[in-house]
Amino acid sequence: MASNRHLGRVIVLQSLYEYELRELAGDQEVDLDTIIAKDIEPYEKTLGDTEFVYGLAHKVKENFETLDKALQPMAPEWPISSISAIDRNILRMGLYELSECGDTIPPRVAINEAVELAKAFGSENSSKFINGVLGTAYKELGITEEENYEPRNKSAGKGGEERSERAKSAKKSKPAKDEPAKVESTTDDGTTEAGESTAEGASGTQA
Repeated sequence: MASNRHLGRVIVLQSLYEYELRELAGDQEVDLDTIIAKDIEPYEKTLGDTEFVYGLAHKVKENFETLDKALQPMAPEWPISSISAIDRNILRMGLYELSECGDTIPPRVAINEAVELAKAFGSENSSKFINGVLGTAYKELGITEEENYEPRNKSAGKGGEERSERAKSAKKSKPAKDEPAKVESTTDDGTTEAGESTAEGASGTQA
C-alpha cells in the first residue's frame, strides 16, 4: 500500500502538540509512542507507512531545543515560546525536513506541506508566517534544487524580490498566541507519491 505522508504529517503534528502541552503541564507519565499509537489507530489502514510517523515525530521531539534555537533568528520579532504550540511544531517539523531529509524529501515539498498544515490547523496568519520563516531557512541553509524554490503563497516577483518578500512575511505575519487548542485529523487522499498534497482531506480547529 502506498503511504499517505500528508496524513502522516497531520498525525505527527497532532502527537507533538499533545506531547508538548502535557509535558509543559507537568505530566510525568506522558509518552510519545503511546500518543502516536492512539492517533494512528483510526487511520492505520489509510496511512500505510507508520514508520514515517514514528520516525519524524521522535526526531523532531529529540531536537526541540536545537530546532528552536535555529528558528529564532529567522523570526526575531516573535520569540519561539510565544508562538502557538501548533505553529511552533509545524515550524519544527518543516525545518527538520528541510535540513535533515533533503535526500528523500524535496525542499519545496517540505515547505509546501508545512504551509498546508498551517492552513488546516493554524490561525488566519499562520500559513504566511510559516511560509516566510521556512523560506528564510531555505535561503540560509543554502539548499539547491534543479529548479528554484517557489513558495506556494507566491506574492513577489523573481529573484531578490521574492526572497525579500519571504523575509518580510516572517517579520510581519503575526503568529497566533500560545493558547489551548484542539487538533482533529481526518483521512487525506490528496497526497501523491511525489509528496504533493492538498489540505482538503485534513481538518482541525484551534480554540
